[in-house]
Amino acid sequence: MGKKTGFMEYDRVPHGERPIGERVKDFNEFNLGLSPKERTRQGARCMDCGVPFCQAGIVFDGKRMGCPLYNLIPEWNDMVYLGNPEHALSRLLKTAPFPEFTGRVCPALCENGCNCQHVGGSVAIKDNELYIIEYAFENGLMQPHPPQARSDKRIAVVGSGPAGLSAAYFLNHRGHSVTVYERDKRPGGLLLYGIPNMKLDESVVARRIALMETEGVTFKTSVNVGVDVTMEQLTAEYDYVILCCGAQAPRPVEFQGEAQGVYYALDYLKPVIQTQIGERKTAPSAKDKNVVVIGNGNTASDCIATAVRQGCRSVTQIIRKPKSAYGPEIDYAHAETNEVFGEDIRRFSSKVKQIIPDEQGQLKSVVLSTESGESTIPAEMLLIASGFSGTEEYNASLKEQGTEGKVIVAGDMRMGATLVVLALADGKAAAAQADEMLMGYTSLK
Repeated sequence: MGKKTGFMEYDRVPHGERPIGERVKDFNEFNLGLSPKERTRQGARCMDCGVPFCQAGIVFDGKRMGCPLYNLIPEWNDMVYLGNPEHALSRLLKTAPFPEFTGRVCPALCENGCNCQHVGGSVAIKDNELYIIEYAFENGLMQPHPPQARSDKRIAVVGSGPAGLSAAYFLNHRGHSVTVYERDKRPGGLLLYGIPNMKLDESVVARRIALMETEGVTFKTSVNVGVDVTMEQLTAEYDYVILCCGAQAPRPVEFQGEAQGVYYALDYLKPVIQTQIGERKTAPSAKDKNVVVIGNGNTASDCIATAVRQGCRSVTQIIRKPKSAYGPEIDYAHAETNEVFGEDIRRFSSKVKQIIPDEQGQLKSVVLSTESGESTIPAEMLLIASGFSGTEEYNASLKEQGTEGKVIVAGDMRMGATLVVLALADGKAAAAQADEMLMGYTSLK
């Protein structure tokens, strides 16, 4: 490494953020960059480890650490320090198909494996990754690179979320003709319709889709495979079919009562996003409402942050586990609610026992069951972000409907709901499997 003592000389400095009072008034991205001088220092903190676990992609002692894509992290960190983002880009794109996505929404498993976390905090790997790819887009370095030669193989990818886009990306660069089928109006899957704009702006997704189209990938939108086109048709027309249909079936939560104003998380987030990108005129709104959110994952936080931006009166988060199960860290949504409402919105060791409607059937309040007994709080909107139980029922049967030996499943549809970076890695693995099956060997592994 160019600066072997950098980790001792410089402190970790994460990206800046727009002031909370400003950013909760809109859905614009709130992360800010660092100065060029500070960014080089963050690259310099990479400590020339004997074993760089950041790029290992392993599970050790029950904890996942290191990048599942096996990114060449020390190499491009060194290039960031040396002020050579062009070379950093070449190393980053060796393994990472979409750094602009993972640089925004990945929980940074690479930083979990960083040895520097024991000396002043992990290297700001995720921020450095985003800096490299955004520098490349801003300076015209991300030009289309269609394959120099094409095979005669045709591959269909069903679903354009992270796994589907990853499979299409690698197979297209391998020289195969790839067509991606998407049931929604635009490609992107949960990258577009499940992650709010303040975390991943829709223009970032659209920018990548446009680049992939220029490189030769075909997208067929508003086509629901299994409904508008059959698997028999796909396996007859294509040499291989990769199913990346996601795992969007919600995990139900049991409580007594029925009322209007109760939504599963995606049934709330997706329409809100669709109004922002012009696909619909109205969506559920939390404006002036007392909102209750069940769950404690990323999706729950996105629901909370969205409700705050819509102008909710209050938010209460219901968490089944005790407070002792969590560390002191808070995410972006809790930082916002702490400032907006002046208190911790989380209710630990709690669950919703009953919902109570008014005379018109609208949600009026919820009854909570806690360690100390029961309590009733006002609520005009209840958002259930309790996770996902798997792929939707009709998607589960698609593989059996196709020709045996020509269909494989990848991403969340295969693994269950997981991280974007793991879906990207699984999409690449599926591409390698398809490539090897069709060509007898593969260079994608």
